[in-house]
Amino acid sequence: MRTITTTVFLTVIIGSLGAIDTESYQFIDHLLSMTAPGSPELYEDTVIFTAPSTYRRVGLAFAHEGFAMVHWFQKIVLPDIDSSGKKPVITYTDSGILFYAYTVPDNITELEYRLVIDGLWTTDPANPLRRLDMASGIMFSVVPTPIVRKAQAAFENPVGELQFTYTAPPGETITVAGSFNNWDPFMYTLQETKSGIYTLKLHLPPGIYQYVFFHRGERVIDSNNARTVYTREGRQASEAIVR
Repeated sequence: MRTITTTVFLTVIIGSLGAIDTESYQFIDHLLSMTAPGSPELYEDTVIFTAPSTYRRVGLAFAHEGFAMVHWFQKIVLPDIDSSGKKPVITYTDSGILFYAYTVPDNITELEYRLVIDGLWTTDPANPLRRLDMASGIMFSVVPTPIVRKAQAAFENPVGELQFTYTAPPGETITVAGSFNNWDPFMYTLQETKSGIYTLKLHLPPGIYQYVFFHRGERVIDSNNARTVYTREGRQASEAIVR
């Protein structure tokens, strides 16, 4: 029953199961173990922010992003599976928790942020660590991030290029979508350069890009790239740097 519950929860929160790996299941199990919202919590290289689901809408913005982007929380809903009939019936219960999971950039040692709760900007009520910005007179909430980074698999690209490689049975159709094309799953198709080996090279401006492959209608993260993140929609994606 735990496996069924986790799988249903993944479908509701994350989306396509094609983008889920073992670490994602561990992360979702961790979310399911939460009993109440609380202070921001470090989970590997991610900070999990939570708030009560009694709020209509909660978001947060970071100082290192110039407060230019609001990351919106999602509700944790717990599936209740009734298997007494011929066909299982799934209903959902509000856990009482809203959450947002943020993967901390490599060069950030602490996060300064503010919440927007039901349209009003404020510090995080659950986080006692705060700092006054003397220039603006605005109070920020603060999360230290003494994160031990995982060893990343080599994913080197030539300057100005992002090269993708995907392994699948011969004769398949593989596409890639990401922040470089507004997540359009039909724009870029990988070419089968060798039997079962599909590649594509894109020339892109320097920057950090998130992406996923699409194979047989499912989102799939890049198994050749150990760096994964969660998008603002809560879906897992691969991340690469073009220099």
